[in-house]
Amino acid sequence: MKVLIVNNVAPFIWGGAEELAANLQKQLTIFGHDAEILRIPFRWEPAEGVASQMLMVRAFELTNVDHVIALKFPAYLIRHPRKTLWLLHQYRQAYDLFDAGQSSISYGPDGDSIRAVIRNADGDAFEESRRIFTNSEVTRGRLKHYNGFNAEVLLPPLNNPELFSGQKSEGYIFAGGRVNSMKRQHLLVEAMQYLPVGLKLVVAGPPDSHGDAQRLLELVEKYDLSDRVKLDLRFMDREVLANYVNGALACAYIPFDEDSFGYVAMEAATAGKPVITASDSGGVLGLVRDGETGWIAAPEPKALAESMAIAHRQPEHTRMMGESTRALWESFGATWENTIKRLLE
Repeated sequence: MKVLIVNNVAPFIWGGAEELAANLQKQLTIFGHDAEILRIPFRWEPAEGVASQMLMVRAFELTNVDHVIALKFPAYLIRHPRKTLWLLHQYRQAYDLFDAGQSSISYGPDGDSIRAVIRNADGDAFEESRRIFTNSEVTRGRLKHYNGFNAEVLLPPLNNPELFSGQKSEGYIFAGGRVNSMKRQHLLVEAMQYLPVGLKLVVAGPPDSHGDAQRLLELVEKYDLSDRVKLDLRFMDREVLANYVNGALACAYIPFDEDSFGYVAMEAATAGKPVITASDSGGVLGLVRDGETGWIAAPEPKALAESMAIAHRQPEHTRMMGESTRALWESFGATWENTIKRLLE
């Protein structure tokens, strides 16, 4: 079968959605299909330009394609008689972020018109899809609440799970992934001022902007943490990332209201490491059970420091919690064989 994966592209940005699309293509090929990725440029600001980009996607005509798997807005607006959605997220600026007062769409008649165009187009795309899967309960709930469509949760499997074998803790807290204000690594750096000298923090991953990197560097200097906080701010090979995870005491992942578990938490669980997260972090809360598979703290430095301190003071208990994290993740049964089968039904 010739399968086209349709996703968005923002130049020089590589995150979880891009990783998922690349590995979905790889796994489709392993299971005997021809697979390619169509990456559609999308610029989400200014909001006034979104409608024209939607129209561009809607006007695409696909040939020589047996099945389409679409992942994100506006990519999933593409037309095809055999289209399956694996919904990672919609254009949240028109939905929950608008309700939360954190949208780039203006409040008033003009903004209402933009949101109506987006909602109507979404409704058409969802209606014409053969199946709709979501990457988490959070995404499924938003889809049902705002658009009235039901979906089945299909968790993304971890890529290269064999790399995350776990090993004896080297005593540091690890925070991996893209670095930006929504991932909130800065709160972890600020938390270090309240923690004992023996505990170290490693933040590793590519910054979205120079400002994101500079913010962390300035915090390290402000609180005199250069000997306790390591910043490895770059895109790195999977082997390097896995080594950081495998040697960690625990992993921290504290995004604001994210849709899915997040690769950072999935990697930690596979390696048998508990996860420190925040009470408003969204999808990852489906994996982190406070006091069992990790710690859930208020999204502020002192509260996060308390969780980090517990992990540091009780290393054997922390190790046992990591085993529970691994067991919970494995219980979800997220395998590529099952995933490919469901997506192509």
